[in-house]
Amino acid sequence: MTDPTTAPGRPQPSPAVLAGLARVEAAMRTSSAVLPDVLRRMPKAELHMHIEGSLEPELMFALAQRNGVSLPYPSVEALRAAYDFEDLQSFLDIYYAGASVLLTEQDFFDMAWAYLERAAADHICHTELFFDPQTHTARGVPMAVVVGGLSRACRQAREQLGVHASLILCFLRHLSEEEAFATLEAALPLREHWIGVGLDSSEVGHPPEKFARVFRRCRELGLRVVAHAGEEGPPAYVWSALDVLQVERIDHGVQSAQDPALMRRLAASRMPLTVCPLSNVKLCVFPAMHQHNLPALLETGLCITVNSDDPAYFGGYLNQNFLALFAALPLGPRDAWELAHNSFEAAFIDTTERTLRLQQLDAFFAHWQSAAA
Repeated sequence: MTDPTTAPGRPQPSPAVLAGLARVEAAMRTSSAVLPDVLRRMPKAELHMHIEGSLEPELMFALAQRNGVSLPYPSVEALRAAYDFEDLQSFLDIYYAGASVLLTEQDFFDMAWAYLERAAADHICHTELFFDPQTHTARGVPMAVVVGGLSRACRQAREQLGVHASLILCFLRHLSEEEAFATLEAALPLREHWIGVGLDSSEVGHPPEKFARVFRRCRELGLRVVAHAGEEGPPAYVWSALDVLQVERIDHGVQSAQDPALMRRLAASRMPLTVCPLSNVKLCVFPAMHQHNLPALLETGLCITVNSDDPAYFGGYLNQNFLALFAALPLGPRDAWELAHNSFEAAFIDTTERTLRLQQLDAFFAHWQSAAA
């Protein structure tokens, strides 16, 4: 368990929550199933999940058959066997090939709905979905088709699943800023369906400042702004995302640990980092989960959140990320509470909803009882 006294900016649980955490710790001494159960059932938000990266092989093949698209793999099993990535680019090559099956509004709805049902099962009550319109418009799929299917799934999730979901449009950083501007203009007529913009795809060689003008325009429009930085790229990319793009969250950001001055700034400002543990191991950012630096980031006082990134490709959805992380690293119930607390602190939600979600989280821990009690 990390030391909660090491950084003054870390959130502090109430006495009632502390009492519940003590009950969890006591129960853990007699059962190894207690902490995994807490991780699965606690309320949480997910803030870094690429909806195209949730496209499971079974659904990919079903959509390919529905749309008459030929895939370069003979079976679901052969496709899964190809998920042996060496780095970010080797993943992206398969990721973009998989997206080729998405052609109609119903396709985008079905993909998003499958994820949102999993989110509800994982006790995710708020999620912010990244989507990559350029991946689809380049294939002739209209922007309205992409946004229409995704937004319909988000509305239905709130009504039928009790999951609040928002959309964040991402620019592909391996393409030009001019293409990003064109994507922004094409999406603005559908502005009511998405809340902000992000920056993803191949990081190394494509620094954030490449997109300075389009992000300035997005801020002028009142859009929320986030960017991938410091996944494979250096700490300098995180500095640029902060100072040039003026982002409100850093997606990944784990390379920030190489720069003590950057770490101090991130901690002082409580700048959220949306960390994706299974993704980091799958893409060889860390050799193994027990070598992940999340505990050190958390102990320094950073606002760290846990997320699944591209769960169909990286071996697990949000709960699987929590389970793998806590199984491999010295993390305990208080860290679980803090990570969930951070996810609501970092979410793009209004004060009323944030207060409600934090109250639900605190109530879960304050009233926690062992199943055997």
